[in-house]
Amino acid sequence: MALLGFVMLLCILGAQATVDFRHAAAMAAGLCNTKPTDLVFIIDSSRSVRPSEFEQVKVFLNKVIEGLDVGPDATRVGVVNYASRVKNEVSLKSHKTKAGLIKAVSKIEPLSSGTMTGLAIQFSMNVAFSEAEGARKSPDISKVAIIVTDGRPQDNVRDIAAKAREAGIEIFAIGVGRVDMNTLKQLASDPLEEHTDYVESYSLIEKLTKKFQEAFCVSDLCATGDHDCEQICISVPGSFKCACREGHTLKADGRTCSACSDTATDVVFLIDGSKSVRPENFELVKKFINQIVDKLDVSDRGTHVGLVQYSSSVKQEFPLGRHNSKKDVKDAVKKMAYMERGTMTGQALRFLLDNSFTPGQGARPGVAKVGIVFTDGRSQDYIGDAARKAKENGFNMYAVGVGNAVEDELKEIASEPIGDHYFYTADFKTMNQIAKKLQINTCPVEDPCECDSITKFQKKVEEALQALTKKLDGVTKRIAALENKIV
Repeated sequence: MALLGFVMLLCILGAQATVDFRHAAAMAAGLCNTKPTDLVFIIDSSRSVRPSEFEQVKVFLNKVIEGLDVGPDATRVGVVNYASRVKNEVSLKSHKTKAGLIKAVSKIEPLSSGTMTGLAIQFSMNVAFSEAEGARKSPDISKVAIIVTDGRPQDNVRDIAAKAREAGIEIFAIGVGRVDMNTLKQLASDPLEEHTDYVESYSLIEKLTKKFQEAFCVSDLCATGDHDCEQICISVPGSFKCACREGHTLKADGRTCSACSDTATDVVFLIDGSKSVRPENFELVKKFINQIVDKLDVSDRGTHVGLVQYSSSVKQEFPLGRHNSKKDVKDAVKKMAYMERGTMTGQALRFLLDNSFTPGQGARPGVAKVGIVFTDGRSQDYIGDAARKAKENGFNMYAVGVGNAVEDELKEIASEPIGDHYFYTADFKTMNQIAKKLQINTCPVEDPCECDSITKFQKKVEEALQALTKKLDGVTKRIAALENKIV
């Protein structure tokens, strides 16, 4: 158990390191923006803070500011300086550029008296975060206060800090040197471990710069690839939205696109549960199925999903129409037990023909039929007749193979064009890539015979019109000739 716990801890730390690395990489690559924020620094300049130390605080402020997207419609920055009294050094409306803001911060002088932290917070609530001083009312604009202090406050901070947090102000508390740690906890927002910091001296405060730059950083998820849009990803502050190329429409899932309007579809998965798959890979197969289900419009009037597992025998896991929501389908897929034994793909295809797509098993008359066959090896029985008949019956057949699957068999199962209906990968772990590529197309296909008939009819009409025009021209000429004779 101890070893298992240690391994789990390593996994958690590894995952966190991956997230941190991705975030840092995004910042380094310039893929990081700062979400619109009203930010007020509340800095202690009591007599315990030496002039040289106060200069280090200003350097820290300016380094944090350098990492922000400063502007009227982006992040606005204010600075409140306090000791026994409070001074609004920079208001949120004062500076519209980063350069002007940094210059103003550099000119701030210490007040060098007592430590009235509670008074400074009250002033920030009433004045610094007021509309008159440039604060914005929009709920999309975050309000953040960063307090830097090195001592014990001479007034009460617990109640006023609680009021500030209730008013929607997120408070970060930075303590230096002999600061009272309980005071920091009374000031900061939850979770405390993310909103409280301590450094032994002002000379070390610069090491917190990166933390606050990252705290305000919002990665461009489209640029970093952390999205699941099928075609086009559009960045929005802190998130993304999906769109489709011309001629395609965005489906109800907000992620995938369709080249035609969604139509009612019956989809049945035929899943190889033979012993060569192995239990751990069978779990990956279930994830693969659910990735495809995520892309479908599963509903009473939309797509119905059925699931059949086969090995030496065939087992219907659930018929079409039993589950009419993605969640219910996915939950049922997760519960599927692994059969093991042989690989009778031909028998499974015959089951699809004789059972799965019949009205008695939930199939709907006049609705497009799609079969998705998954296998990892050579079939132990003949598949040719059943594969051919499935396509002759109008079923749209997809074939997915992994590992030792025989590609000729997959192509025999797949509908035309085979390149759009046949997929193969050597490794179960890369099946998610197939799930992304596999697009179930139920768009109506034009009947070439019908098109030819329409074309022939159009040609006949054009020829008749041309003949009529010639006759009219002849009549017009004769009328003109008669008029000349009369004259």
